[in-house]
Order: sequence, then C-alpha cells, then structure tokens
Amino acid sequence: MLKDLTVERFVREVASNSPTPGGGSVSAQAGSQAAGLLSMYCNLSQNREKLGDVVEVLQGIGEEARFLMGKMLEAIDEDTVAFNRVMEAYRMPKGSEEEKAKRKEAISEAGRYAADVPMYTARGSLRVLTLIDEAAGKGNPSAVTDLGVANLQALAGLTGACFNVKINLDMISDRKAANDLDTEVAELLAQGREIYESNRKTLEKEII
Repeated sequence: MLKDLTVERFVREVASNSPTPGGGSVSAQAGSQAAGLLSMYCNLSQNREKLGDVVEVLQGIGEEARFLMGKMLEAIDEDTVAFNRVMEAYRMPKGSEEEKAKRKEAISEAGRYAADVPMYTARGSLRVLTLIDEAAGKGNPSAVTDLGVANLQALAGLTGACFNVKINLDMISDRKAANDLDTEVAELLAQGREIYESNRKTLEKEII
C-alpha cells in the first residue's frame, strides 16, 4: 500500500520511471496532509481557560478533518488502482467488432472510475479549505503557520485532483456524465481559489 510507505520511499517511487504513483496520488497526499495539519491546529487549541467555548467548535472541526484525512489517504492507493484499470482496458483485444465494443465499454468504465477517485480528493480538499476558514483565528496563535501550510496543501490537492479528473473525461462514453463532471470541476476550482485567497489574507495577518 502506497499510503503505508515511508515518506522517503513514497517520494522515490514517485520519482521513478513508473507512471504510478503519479499526480493523482500526490494530490491525494497533499489533501490528506492539509487535513492532518488542520487537525493538529485544532488539537493544539484545547485550552478552554484561554479559548472558552470555541474549543468545542475546534474539536468538531478537528474530528471532521481526521475523517477527511483518512479518506484521502485511501485515495492515494485508489488513484493508482484506477490508472491500472485504464491500462488494462486499453490492452484488451480489438480484433473483432465484438472485442472492439467490449474494449470501448471497458475503457469508458475505467475512465469514469479514474475520474471519480480524484473527484473525491477535490471535494475533500475543498471541504478542508472551508474548515480552515471556520477555524482561522479561533485557535492557538502559535500554530497559525501550520494552518497556513494546510491552506497551501489543500489548494494543491484540489487543483491537482481537478487536473486528474479532466484528463480522464474524454474516455467516458456517457457525454452528459462527463460534462457534469467537467462543470463540477470548474465550480470546485472557482470556490477553492476564492476560499484559499480569503484564508491566506486572514492567516497572513496573524503571521506577518
């Protein structure tokens, strides 16, 4: 499992001449790291004497962040599985018309799965950006730089995942489904960039 590798081993696998793990897995890793940093910020903000009732708010945010972290960690491996399915579909025989039809259908199904996996990462990363907005300014000021890095990583996870959704859309034979995914990608990117920029301005007021 890729998610179980050491950091060094994972990075070296990415750097190898193998097409996997690639950008989709790295995007999922970025999203999971963003969620992890957000969770840390919330965990470091448990001083009720100083923060009052806001501690309960941060506890709820931290709990959701850890859930998202776990799901995006799973997506690190799922993205590689999806890529392999696409390759297997393209290797199917295409000698007869029947074989061509089965191959085309398999490519479409694999392409849909290869788009669905990074779409989850994109949605999860956008949610992390939203949670950062909700947490910013409420927690331990000593951990605000960690929240700033979470903001950067969440945008990277979102953007990279959206790239990986779009690159697979041409394989999907159901054009309405492909167009719906394309529309959602545009919406996710627009929302994510807006929230990221708002978060950046808020956090930099504390950092700089």
